[in-house]
Amino acid sequence: MRIHQDWTADGFSLPPAASDTSVFSQREYLERWWGHFGIGRLALVENHSALLALWQTPDGAVSFVGDEDLTDYHTPLGVGSGALLAEYVARLPSGTRFRFDSLPAEAAEELKSGLEPDVSCTQHEAAFRIELPDDFDGFLAGLSKKERHELRRKHRRFGDALGAPHLLEGTADPVGVLVQMHRMAEGRKGQFMTPERESFFRELAALPAARVDLVAGDAGIPVAAAIGFQDDRAYYLYNSAYDPVHASASPGMVMLWLLFQSAIDSGSAIFDFLKGDEPYKLRLGAKPRPLYVLEGRT
Repeated sequence: MRIHQDWTADGFSLPPAASDTSVFSQREYLERWWGHFGIGRLALVENHSALLALWQTPDGAVSFVGDEDLTDYHTPLGVGSGALLAEYVARLPSGTRFRFDSLPAEAAEELKSGLEPDVSCTQHEAAFRIELPDDFDGFLAGLSKKERHELRRKHRRFGDALGAPHLLEGTADPVGVLVQMHRMAEGRKGQFMTPERESFFRELAALPAARVDLVAGDAGIPVAAAIGFQDDRAYYLYNSAYDPVHASASPGMVMLWLLFQSAIDSGSAIFDFLKGDEPYKLRLGAKPRPLYVLEGRT
């Protein structure tokens, strides 16, 4: 076992223990998160077949790199990470707390295999995902009659108010548009986009898997924005916002309509809303993917 702080380590090329987890276990994401929000001691734990990206906070607790608010999935990389975790935990001082959150079932089972039997393993969150059909008409047909009618009604209402909705291309600063819409929102959403998070989002938008989409009507003025990640199997909707001035035109739901179309056209099999149990996700046919947290002490 090797414990280090080298972000160029070969272990980051290993496959994640839990599939369909997007960029969240990749070096490109984790290094950027650490650069903006990491405090305490970084511990990249690696052997010939697995890697764990861990950190020890100033109060001594151990967890995966990436906080719950910004990191939707955690998973070790490679094979045999449970045994690797057992070896690492055995070196920690007695009484050290650990908390490994946002684990899909495959990752939770593998890591728990290396911990004591009495370690707590509970579901604490869920991601919500839709299995996409081959065409958009098939997606609409899979909705309930009420929801299909409602989605079409909102699409027509947007058209009546703002013109035909479409995804904009070639906008100079799409992340800036997303940030501005966030800060126009009320309550917690309006307070979410701090300067540090804005800087982080700008770096995420530069990742190869990232895409930032803006929605406009006939005037070509953005009224909704989303940042997500796309790979050869899935589209992951990471964050979104809309202009509250145009709330009556349902720009958020119309943006989902366009993103569903885009994901299907690109061949995606999954549309992943990531964390959050908002009712609209269930109405659109999403199913929960349970996420677990392992907690205990050495």
